[in-house]
Amino acid sequence: MNVLDQVAADQIRTDLPELAPGDTVRVAARVVEGGKERVQVFEGTVMRLRGGGITRSITVRKIASGVGVERTFKVNSPRIDKIEVVRHGEARRAQLYFLRKRVGKAASLRERRVRQ
Repeated sequence: MNVLDQVAADQIRTDLPELAPGDTVRVAARVVEGGKERVQVFEGTVMRLRGGGITRSITVRKIASGVGVERTFKVNSPRIDKIEVVRHGEARRAQLYFLRKRVGKAASLRERRVRQ
């Protein structure tokens, strides 16, 4: 293991839930406005997961006022306060770009049964 991997290993978060495409998540991200900092919650469907290790990121999509909004979050970033899974959606593919063309009920996914 080289020095870069050792530094990155210290910064990888272990408090995150298991994520999959189709899951509905609530991401609490710290936002700086002017001199103030606050926590902003973004709830939506995980469209894709990218990278591995320290570079892991998720793209979350939601519909706000009839307009689709997508945001990409670096999972291991210190700006991410917490990520919680609201529900597990059933998806057959890794990237759910087809959701961009859908509106309303058509954009929803079936719930996946979670094994216990």
